[in-house]
Amino acid sequence: MHARIQTALTQLEATHHVCILYACESGSRAWGFPSPDSDYDVRFIYAHPADWYLTLDDGPDTLNFPVDDELDLAGWELRKALKLLRGSNAALFEWLQSPVVYQAATGFRAALEPMLPACWNPRAGLHHYAGLMRRGVTDDLTGQDVRLKRLFYALRSTLAARWIQQRPTEVPPMEFSKLLALLPPELNGPVEELLARKATADEKTTVPRPAALVEYLQTEYEAAVAARDTLPVLRHADPTPELDALFRAWLLRGEARP
Repeated sequence: MHARIQTALTQLEATHHVCILYACESGSRAWGFPSPDSDYDVRFIYAHPADWYLTLDDGPDTLNFPVDDELDLAGWELRKALKLLRGSNAALFEWLQSPVVYQAATGFRAALEPMLPACWNPRAGLHHYAGLMRRGVTDDLTGQDVRLKRLFYALRSTLAARWIQQRPTEVPPMEFSKLLALLPPELNGPVEELLARKATADEKTTVPRPAALVEYLQTEYEAAVAARDTLPVLRHADPTPELDALFRAWLLRGEARP
């Protein structure tokens, strides 16, 4: 699969005349709880040649491709990505922390990493994760049997939301193992058992609804919704000048790449 991913990235660069500056895993394989048949969620940031930006009208700023059973490939253009970084987009914050990097221009992630705390908005982050939690507690986890995959999606979002409430000035980590420190001790055993089962189960596996864990998720969702408007507003210097400089620098770097 890694060879297939590299080939796909090389082909899309040639086909769309872009330079991929960064490509990473963004789904369960990066979070740390994949199933054997989990697909590969590859996300990337790319730049066009400079002339593409010198037009009266903006062009498309996203590349999406048909999803198959193995590969989900999508990317954002560099200027769009930097605007989303300025807006504290939680998905992009995760991409830039991914432990699985498929392709990267030398120094690209290192250049953007210092901007994460400078652009971090805990209210925006909590709003994002609360939205993901809502799907779990209102849709995915209401039956007698629940999909194991959806249970862990909800739990990871819940722990990220809890992280933001407890440490509003710190960006929550992407990796599930780092978030588990916030799980109540009485749930550690059940979650470890479910995590071990997920490692050998397929994506559609269901388990009897774990009442105590789902009750915890419901309680945390209500707490996250209540906390969204009461989190402190972090006072940062406007990051736009630095992001503008990064945009110009990496646009030129992308043009210089063979």
